[in-house]
This record gives sequence, structure tokens and C-alpha cells, in this order.
Amino acid sequence: MLSFGAESFVFQVAIQKFKDQDTVYGTIILPVVLYGCETCSLTRREERKLRVFENMALRRIFGRRTNEVTGEWRRLYNEELNDLYSSPNIVRVIKSRRMRWAGHVACLGEEMGGVEGLGRETGGKETTGET
Repeated sequence: MLSFGAESFVFQVAIQKFKDQDTVYGTIILPVVLYGCETCSLTRREERKLRVFENMALRRIFGRRTNEVTGEWRRLYNEELNDLYSSPNIVRVIKSRRMRWAGHVACLGEEMGGVEGLGRETGGKETTGET
């Protein structure tokens, strides 16, 4: 695992390498965070943490803005981040991928055992594990 300083350096190099800053988040950060999220369930607390992480990453990518009145630097508000990064938020992406994964499982059919994964009746006798 990289230390905080190394992560910051890697992040800055990635931002400088890509001309379009949206691609940094979409091609480097998002796939790493979303790896394996199709099969796990999220609590509201975890969803909130993911949204906070997403806003933090987008703030680092898009930088700061100057206040029109005072001329001082300020960080971007959440609404401004949503306007700059027009893709759906990370929680919506996870939920849509989970639905897509469930659709793939449902298409497997009974011969592959995909229906049991969705909790449907299989018609067989349920074993208790006792002999």
C-alpha cells in the first residue's frame, strides 16, 4: 500500500498526464473503487462514505475556484462538482452494476445454478446438514 505522500504524487502525475480531467476519475479511480461492488450490499453509512470519497477526489481533480466578490480561493461546493462531472454519482453506478449482475445471474438459467443465487424456488429438497 502506498503512503499518503506517494498516493498524492501518483494522483498528481495522473492528473497531469490526462488532458481531460474527467478521464482521470473515470478510468483510474472509479474502476478501483467499484471492483467487486456488484455482489456486496451497501448500508446507508457506506453509501455516504462513498459519496464523500467521490466528492473529495473530484475536488482534488477540479481544483479550487475564486470567489467572485472577495477574490479569495475557495473549495468547490457539491452542486458545482455535480455540474462539472456530469456522470451519475458512485452510488448510482454501483446500484446499476448490481442490477446488471443480477440480470446476468438470472439469464444463466436453472442448468447453471443461476436461479438459486436469486433466492427462487428450485423444486428440490432442502438439506439441513445433519446425517
